[in-house]
Amino acid sequence: MSTTIKTLSCLSLICFCLLSLPAQEKRLPSFEEVLSVKGTGFASISPNGQYIAYSRTKTDWQNNRYDSEIWLAKAGEEPFQLTRTAKGSSSSYLWSPDSKWLLFRANRDESTQLYAISIRGGEAQKVSQIEGNIGQFDWSPDGTQIAFTMSPKEDKADKDRKKRFGGYAVDDQEYKMSGLYIMDFDPNQADPADLPCYEKTDSLKKINCIQLPEPQVLVKSDSFTVTGFSWSPDGKYMAYDKQDDPLRNSWFSADIALLDMTTKESKDWITNSGGDFAVEWSPDSKMLLYSASADDLEAAYYTNTRLFTAPLDGGPQKEVGKTFDENMNVVDWNEKGIYFVAWQKTKRKLYHLDPVKDQFKVVLESPERINSVSFNKDGQQIAFLANGGEQLTEVYRATMSGMKVQQITEHTQEIADWKTSKSEMISWKSKDGATIEGVLHKPQNYDPNKKYPLLVIIHGGPTGISTTKPTASYVYPMLQWLDKGALILEPNYRGSAGYGQDFRELNVRNLGVGDAWDVLSGVDYLAEKGIIDTDKMGCMGWSQGGYISAFLTTTSKRFKAISVGAGISN
Repeated sequence: MSTTIKTLSCLSLICFCLLSLPAQEKRLPSFEEVLSVKGTGFASISPNGQYIAYSRTKTDWQNNRYDSEIWLAKAGEEPFQLTRTAKGSSSSYLWSPDSKWLLFRANRDESTQLYAISIRGGEAQKVSQIEGNIGQFDWSPDGTQIAFTMSPKEDKADKDRKKRFGGYAVDDQEYKMSGLYIMDFDPNQADPADLPCYEKTDSLKKINCIQLPEPQVLVKSDSFTVTGFSWSPDGKYMAYDKQDDPLRNSWFSADIALLDMTTKESKDWITNSGGDFAVEWSPDSKMLLYSASADDLEAAYYTNTRLFTAPLDGGPQKEVGKTFDENMNVVDWNEKGIYFVAWQKTKRKLYHLDPVKDQFKVVLESPERINSVSFNKDGQQIAFLANGGEQLTEVYRATMSGMKVQQITEHTQEIADWKTSKSEMISWKSKDGATIEGVLHKPQNYDPNKKYPLLVIIHGGPTGISTTKPTASYVYPMLQWLDKGALILEPNYRGSAGYGQDFRELNVRNLGVGDAWDVLSGVDYLAEKGIIDTDKMGCMGWSQGGYISAFLTTTSKRFKAISVGAGISN
């Protein structure tokens, strides 16, 4: 027999054996395994476009907590874990303007501080030693300074009171005001542990101590709290958000002030009757994009957030994107224009907005749900997170020219051998004729000729949204219920995000009534299809979903059992 024939015979035998192997059998994961699926957070591309930082969150069962750490993807290499905070998380990471450092927040020595880690490797170095609670922070445009908001920690009087009476606070009357601070960043700063630090017994003065940079106060007041800020690209100005106090509803009257970084003087800038918040500076630092709620404060909860441009020289302000019917999450303003992501029903897309012509267009709509978009300095590359009906959240890179998309991670492999949900979007008409969508989850072995028990799971918000997903869980062990032979319906009732302002307004002065119509009409729709057993139905929800569930306990007898999760009830 010739060598060629022998080779062909061997190949035929191998192919026959491979075809004869049974397909990998899927297994049902435990609920603990579902809760242990690692989460992926904010993808941030470096200014030079060479690196992507993102977070991975895992379940720490032994210590009853979640641990989030920073991962790094270099071009052409496998991503790797960059940080390891032993008893806490590493969070809120930001690239230095020269792409050499990653600044992040962590609690590594009994207090939360800022750390910087070199992209070349090595341990992270502490860059702050602050007695306070650090909020937002950011690099100066030249990378030599770090600005941050901070509220004071407990003082001696607070500690004495807690020691004597226990921990308590007078509701809506006791709070700490946050200020705005700045400190220098020195990449060659010596470690405080490099020299001994001790006190002289006669004066108690510390000597031979290496001190980290002391923060300087930029803005601090007893009459308002600073909630956020945005540094102009030229470094000359800082727009900051201020409100009367940090209470939940005080954002209704938030204003924007302008700080001159040369004189350190600030003045009120944008003071509309509703809440105003700085969003992004124009690339030439001549204009600020800000968001504003409706003048009708009651309507601010459900109307679209509006965007305006405000010239630094005091010229007329202009509303942009006013024809877009959903909330716009702005991710960048560069030489090409403004970019934002927004829900459109259960899909989330990347858009471009021309601030001069006030026209918008879709830039990227696949993968199905795009989140956390980050642009590099020249605006030519982006990193983003995305997921879909059969996919966990993955990290992607794309070039804006030709929109070439590259998937960086393979996190979905974690559930490759699992029995997952077969989910699809369905729609029906509610009692008043409104069109309602929902997610219908089916077991892997779904039989269209069979009637199944039904479990209805209602999301919170009300401006939450339910989408197709492979690892359905959301508080409840949904994969286990599917495997036991149930169908699951998640209705996007009136008030849900993604369907426009008019849809969100449908439950104004109608809570628990109109949205209950949406749930029950969804059940009726499935019953008419002949796929559910109406004698075997249950309902549950969390927060607003719990409220709707509670309402159904006294207004409907359709369900055998109802569970109310964190819902308002009487």
